[in-house]
Amino acid sequence: MGQVLRHRRSRAALLGLALDRSVRDSLQRQLYGQVREAVLAGRVAPGSRLPSTRTLAQELVCSRNTVLGAFDQLIAEGYLECRAGSGTYVSRVLPETLLTRSAGRETTGPANKSAAQWDALARGERLAFGRESDSGAGGLRPFAPGVPDLSLFPFDIWGRLLGRIWRRPDPTLLLPAPPAGHPPLRAAIAGYLRGLRSVAAAPEQIFITAGAQPALDLVARVLLEPGDPVWIEEPGYPGLRGPLGSTGARLVPVPLDDEGLSVTAGRALAEDARLAVVAPSHQYPRGTTMSLARRLELLAWARQQDAWLVEDDYDSEYRYAGRPLAALQGLDAERAGPGDRARVFYIGTFSKVLFPAIRLGYLVVPPDLVEAFARARAAIDAYPSAIVQPALAAFMEEGHFAAHVRRMRTVYARRREGLLAAGERHLAGLLELTPGEGGLHLVGHMAAALARRMSDREAETRAAAAGLAPRALSRFYLGPPKASYLERPPPLGLLLGFAALEDEEIEPAVETLARALRA
Repeated sequence: MGQVLRHRRSRAALLGLALDRSVRDSLQRQLYGQVREAVLAGRVAPGSRLPSTRTLAQELVCSRNTVLGAFDQLIAEGYLECRAGSGTYVSRVLPETLLTRSAGRETTGPANKSAAQWDALARGERLAFGRESDSGAGGLRPFAPGVPDLSLFPFDIWGRLLGRIWRRPDPTLLLPAPPAGHPPLRAAIAGYLRGLRSVAAAPEQIFITAGAQPALDLVARVLLEPGDPVWIEEPGYPGLRGPLGSTGARLVPVPLDDEGLSVTAGRALAEDARLAVVAPSHQYPRGTTMSLARRLELLAWARQQDAWLVEDDYDSEYRYAGRPLAALQGLDAERAGPGDRARVFYIGTFSKVLFPAIRLGYLVVPPDLVEAFARARAAIDAYPSAIVQPALAAFMEEGHFAAHVRRMRTVYARRREGLLAAGERHLAGLLELTPGEGGLHLVGHMAAALARRMSDREAETRAAAAGLAPRALSRFYLGPPKASYLERPPPLGLLLGFAALEDEEIEPAVETLARALRA
């Protein structure tokens, strides 16, 4: 036993960690600063594994929550990374590498790397920022958010359409596709959006993309200059940060309240923002719906500041309560006065409705910018493959798309209710599930007693060890979760995807999660 304790103490000593209770700084702040300094000084190499939080708490004679709090902040700031089921590691690329770009800067990497190599590495890291938090990160494991039920897609119909089109293809399909995409598909999308989402869009305004991120990348390239402030939702979908950051734009995290993104907070943080990116129909990850009053307030700000809005409407097809509000884009067109420019870019994707590998989405561009975007698209993008686009156009034109959405809405509504009921039976005192009005996941906010025992990232790790794949809500913040401009504590918890769970799998999965959190 003595040998084991001496071995454990030696690991803390190796990191140079020693907490001093006679100084004013809190123990958590001391530990954060000492681990950060050890990382930057190179005493622990990039990619190396750190001792467990339990081990460090025993060595330093402090509570485990003190270690967890310090580690969570270091993870949020990019110095450490948590690998589900494996432990905590030093990040391979540190924040200082991303923030410092001069050729003579100090780095924590190998001395033989050139300044150009470090610049390229930094740009790559900015583009990849947030990808590990992307929806669908858990694959097909229970509770992975953002994953539809792939078993119920009508692949027999889809296969027949592909075969019909490509057995004897129209010769025009074999030529380079138009920059904006396959015209019949653009027409089918325009009709669908007008009828079901009140989006004011002619086929000429629609650009077919490989998903939401390429759509936002095109918007950012055309509209933004380095240093331009951009409002993003906090917490928000991490996958949209890379396209914005790649332009050198300054990301401004704007907190949410019960009505959606706070325009008042946004004005206080960066009133002169060039662009705001929002998900008003079903915010990711919190699941809130932006109120009509807040939509009008956001539109008024955009017109006043000559700014642009990007509406990410990623899963608006799945709404289970209340009447859907009109899309922000349609509201903009409806409220525009004589001489007012359209302010909203509308982004949608087929990944959640059909299957993720289809890699097709669309961007609706304001009418007066269509020509500029067509020129930019032709210059910088090879466009999505034309092989799938004609089949998708036929799938929509012949009514199969609408029929599939109706069927899946019924299935997902039943599974959502099943998850809520199972949560009431097994997660009391652990997680409080908020119903939300749509989408493919629920948010389980951590009960106070559970939050005192562990962070939501540790809860995610425990769930992963049990074969589940919920995502910690804290992963979706740009910086460390903290009390916001709105002076309210950050909501922390777990995202629980329910769409890919069979009805009979829901109860056992919830029981497994409850056991993991109580262990």
